[in-house]
Order: sequence, then structure tokens, then C-alpha cells
Amino acid sequence: MTKKPQPVLTLEEAAKREQRKISRRRFLLVLGGGVGVVAVGAYLARDTIAVEARLAFNQVFLNADTPSTAPPTQPLVWFRIDADNTAHLIIPKIEMGQGIHTALAQIAADEADLAWETVRVIQADTHSGFDPEILFTFGSSSVTSLYAPIRQVAASLREMLRAEAARQTGIDAATLVASNSAFTAGERAITYGEVVAAKQGEWSIPSNARLKTPSERTLIGKSVPRVDLYAKLTGRAVYGADARVEGMAYGAVARPPRYEAVLTRASAGTAESSPGVIAVVIEPGFAGVVADSRAHARAALALLDLEWTGGTTINQAEIDARMTIPPERGTLIQRAGSVDGAAGTRIEASYYTPMAAHAHLEAQSALAEFSADGVTITTSTQAPNLTQSYIASAMQITPVENVRVIPVYVGGGFGRKAGSDVGLEAALLARGAGVPVHVAWTREEDMLYGFRRPPTRNALSGTVENGRITSIRHELISSDVLLSPEVRATFGTSGPNFFETVLGSDPLAAYGSQIHYSVPNIAVIYHHEHLPIPTAYWRGLGSFANTFAIESFIDELAFAAGADPLDFRLAHLPAGALGARFETALNRVADASGWRDGGAQEERAFGIAACYDRKTVVALVMEVSVTGGRIRAHRAWCAVDPGLVINPDGTANQVQGSVVMGLSSTFKERWTVENGLGTATNFNAYPLLTFDEAPTIEVIPIDSSDTPTGGMGEPVLGAVPAAVANAVFALTGTRVRDLPLTLA
Repeated sequence: MTKKPQPVLTLEEAAKREQRKISRRRFLLVLGGGVGVVAVGAYLARDTIAVEARLAFNQVFLNADTPSTAPPTQPLVWFRIDADNTAHLIIPKIEMGQGIHTALAQIAADEADLAWETVRVIQADTHSGFDPEILFTFGSSSVTSLYAPIRQVAASLREMLRAEAARQTGIDAATLVASNSAFTAGERAITYGEVVAAKQGEWSIPSNARLKTPSERTLIGKSVPRVDLYAKLTGRAVYGADARVEGMAYGAVARPPRYEAVLTRASAGTAESSPGVIAVVIEPGFAGVVADSRAHARAALALLDLEWTGGTTINQAEIDARMTIPPERGTLIQRAGSVDGAAGTRIEASYYTPMAAHAHLEAQSALAEFSADGVTITTSTQAPNLTQSYIASAMQITPVENVRVIPVYVGGGFGRKAGSDVGLEAALLARGAGVPVHVAWTREEDMLYGFRRPPTRNALSGTVENGRITSIRHELISSDVLLSPEVRATFGTSGPNFFETVLGSDPLAAYGSQIHYSVPNIAVIYHHEHLPIPTAYWRGLGSFANTFAIESFIDELAFAAGADPLDFRLAHLPAGALGARFETALNRVADASGWRDGGAQEERAFGIAACYDRKTVVALVMEVSVTGGRIRAHRAWCAVDPGLVINPDGTANQVQGSVVMGLSSTFKERWTVENGLGTATNFNAYPLLTFDEAPTIEVIPIDSSDTPTGGMGEPVLGAVPAAVANAVFALTGTRVRDLPLTLA
């Protein structure tokens, strides 16, 4: 039988069709599997159509839903109820100080009618019954990706317990009222714990449990005590640096003298006879020492006989020179109308964001322990799934389930702890020494050998006429984020770089580069520049640099139009619901700060910035002063609309943390390289914002929906340098366009 030939779609048509249904996660899997990459690469060589195809694919990726994996629907994977009525909730997302365990527990407790004081949270690991891919905590997506699944599972738990309570008491289930971890009917009450303790046989799990309406909620939208507060206040919380097992030894790893240098020869030298040394472990491209103390392990490193070859000698001046927008065309990632020949007064500006360290409080650390069942890694990680697959692949451990990753509390991540390097180091040393091994990087190692935020140059030009923006052209150049060799190795990607081939861009570096204002003519063009130094994820991804540039430039256009920066933004709101959300946020932050009343104090000025990131709307006003060329932020007002605020205190904490971190990078942080290696080895050479330099911060949470639509961990960050730079101009008439901002 002859098969009927199928219609052939062009790549452009296929992309547009997929845009209606594809998620970024599915897109990643398709590309990661290498489906059609050779054909796509050949197709994209056709210049004109390649522009359209790549534009369509970039729009799919940049505007699609947050990556997610369907979590298990069995309540008993998520919950354990003890006879004493304690409710243990197993959560697959990582607590990095952002309060995500509390927010997710609130959602579950509200829907399941649990008494908050009975709730205890357990961190899921790769052997907890969840698909390991759901354990990845990244992109401010934890609440939005799990809000609906957790509610459904919690409702199923509630109704499962109700049915069993009805069976045990003989009371009609419809008359049993659930509240505070118990069911009541008149004066009769039975706790969830009592129901569980008396249960015999298998549970009957309902398939269509009713979800609460917004008016029935008792915990969502309320500030409740954090579930991790007691453990952290009393020192009981376990971080990667705290992990211990009996018989554990300590490991240290040799580091290259330059980035991209390769270990071509290694022997033990005299290290084996050094005090406390248990083993010297040498693998291809790897050398390390295991000893009875961390100090002994590190001291013995100097006694290894090592030869490194190759590597870069790049310096900061070369890096800065390479961060220049090239004259040739890059990849078009957003377009509306035509920017060529748009009418009006033309404005041009260029902005620069340097490299930055993550500077998290806790350096990289992991404990590895081999047994007959495989290897167990206990570590502070944002990505247990990537750590598991990376170690299994690198060490040829099969099946992958023979690598168990137990994530513990993370002492600051900001993207750096999505890396899996320290877990592999501990595993290699433990296998070689035959004992459990703990590896903890020093601050110097963390500053020099972790990846960092990529440098970025943004060039914008635009036209204004009769008080309106008639065009914006935005070109940006960035080094690696998703295209980083380190990131690709963690994901297990080999062969052609699929994102570079199909998208022609690094999509994570392009985050935040799109124009959301109502402008008839827009072109956003991405350029990629690979540097021989490791750059990758940093909080906010590309949004930090791109929002700084766009929101600074909007102020420049407002000045050219002779308009108030707030009114200018309100006059260019996007259509529909997004525009209404922006309008509310801008007006709320203006009212709170007294923008329209000239609310800045004497010898100070206000600056404003707004953005749409992770589907959260942000409007920020900063009040600054300038004394002797030194810029200082005194007050901040930030309106945030993530759709639905789960915990107002948690939201305020995230905003405050973002403002402080953003100001630190705005005023101080610049990570540099000389002769192929970083110049800052500790905080004496890489200063951060101090407590006495932090402003007062007022947070204005906004609910625009019955469900959370956006994240809170990252969206505020990029608005900070723009609001400060705009305030500096309002005060001094001087535009500062390069970070860190200085008038000296």
C-alpha cells in the first residue's frame, strides 16, 4: 500500500504552528535530541528565510510557558500524615533562602485544610518518587509551575481522608467539614492523624476532587511563619557544607593556572607522604587529594607533580573590545513594522554591563558516598536532576538511578548552583579513595573558577515625534549563558550547538531584550560572542543587562520628547490586560513615592523603571543623591504584580533582596580578568553593598488574578540600575550608561 505523501511545511510555517502549543521544555527536548538538526542547519543557510524562521523560533522560546514536567498525582508521594496529626509535605523545589518551601506549603495546606502549625516540609531528592526533572529550581518558576498540581493533589488528599473518615465514623461524607487538619460534624470531630492511624487496606484516591474557590482560601495571600525558620535560627538546618557521615574524609582538587588550560600530565609527586593524606586520585584531566582534614588535603595539592598546557591569556581590555556590536547582521529576535526611515528626532545610546560573580554566602560543597547500590551525593544544588545525570554520564554509572542526589538547604544560588562540578569532584575522589569524601570550595576557588555573569553591550536607537516613540532598534551582544560549554556539558549536550544552529542566539542571554511598550516599529537583534572564560547563569539571566539598557533608553526618549518619564511610559502601554497591569503598577508606585507631588527630598531626585519579566510586572522608583561624585540610593518603592501573591512577607523579602543585590551590582561589582584568570580572589577585591548603604524599601504587592502567573525571584533585579541611572540624570543632567555607575 502506498502511503499518501504528507504536506511539507517550511521551517517558518512549522515554527508558527508550534508557537501555539509548544513549551520551552518541549523545545529543549526536541533540540537536545538532535531531531532534524542537520536538515535545519542546511535550511538556515538560506539567508532570507533563515531570518524569518529564526525570528519565529526565538519568539516561541522567549514567550512560551516556563519549562515544567508533570509532577506525580498520587497524594501519598507528596504527603505523609502521622498519628499525632503532623503533616509532612515532600516538596520537589529547592529552598535557597527565597522562602519557596513556605509558599508551596501554604498552597498545599490551604487546599488540604491543614492546620499550619502541623505542617513540616521535607526536601525531595532524586529517589523520592518525583521525576528528577521537576527538582530543577530555576527561572522563578516554582510557584507558577506547581500551583495547579499541588492544589489538585492536596484536594485529592482532603477528599481521600474525608471518604475514609466517613467510613470510620459512619457519618455521611457530605456533612463532614474539613478544617485545621480535622473533620467535624456537629460536636463529633476526628483528626486527619486519627483517620490515618485507623486506616486498614489500600486508600481510595478520588479522581476529580473539587478545588476551593478564592473566597474559601484561608492561607493563600496571607503572611505566615516560614517553615524553615526554626531550623535556621537554631542552627539545625543542614547545608552542603554541613553534610557529614561516619568515616568521612576531605577532598581538594587541583585547579588550572588559566581558563581552558588542560591537565596533560599528573603524578602523585610527594603528596602521598604528606601528613594526613589518604589517597591521591588522578583521572584524565583531573587530579585531587583525599586527606583526614581539609587543611591537609589542600596542603598536599602543592606537592602533586602536574603539567598544564594551553589555555587563554585574555585580559580585560580584550574582553571589553570584543563586546562591540559588529557591523554585520545578527539574529532578529523581535520585529514590528520597519525601523528604517521612521519619522522623528533620532536618539542613540550604548550601555555596558560587566561580568559579575554570584558572591553567594555558601561556596560550592558536596559529600559523596559509594555503596553497593551506587553513589549518594549530598549537596547544595539548584539542580539535583542535572547533578544526577552529569555524574552518571561522566563516571559511566548505569542506570542513572544508581546516582542518588540529596539536595539540602542552599546558602545562596543565583544560578551558580545549577552547576554540578563539585558533586562530580566529590564522587571521583570518593571512588578513588574508597571512603566517603566531602569537598568544599574555598572562597578563592569560588571567585576564580565558577562561571559568572556574561559581559553585555546594548546599543539602542529610536525616534520620537509629537511626544510618541515612532521606532526602537535594540542590538545586543553577550557572551555565553545557555551556549556555555560548561552548561552544555551539564545538560549532556554534544555535537552541534542546537540553539546556535536553530535559534541563532543564546535565548537566556536574550531574556528581557524584547520591547513591551506600544511602539509601531521595533527591531531587536542579538549577537553572540564566545569568550574563553566561563560565563553562564546569573540571577535574572539576560534580563539584568537588557532591562537596564531598555529602561534607561526609554527615559532618554522621554527627555527628547519633553515628557515626564512616568507619563511617557503610561502613554506607551501595551494593549490589553498586560497594559492594564502596567498602568496599575506604575500608578501605585507613583502614588506611594509621591512622584507627582515632587516627593524627592532636598538635593535628591527620583528615577523610575518598569519591566515585564517571568510574566511579572514591575514598577520601581528609586530616590538617589550625589555627593562628591558618589551616588547613593536612599529610598525605593517597588510595585510587583505576579498575578496572585501567595505570601506577602515572602514577596517583600524577594523584592528587598533583589533591590539590594541589584544596587550592589549597580554601584560596585565588576569582575575582571588578566592573563587568562580572574583578578579578584575574595571580597577584599570584590566589594559588595553593605548594610549601611542599603535604602529603605517599600514593597507594593498587587493581585491581578486568582492564580499566580509570574515569578518573584528575578523580575525586579533589572529595573534597579535603570531607576538609579534615571534618577542620577534627573538630579545632575548627566547620563551614566556603564555599570557599575560612577560620576567620578
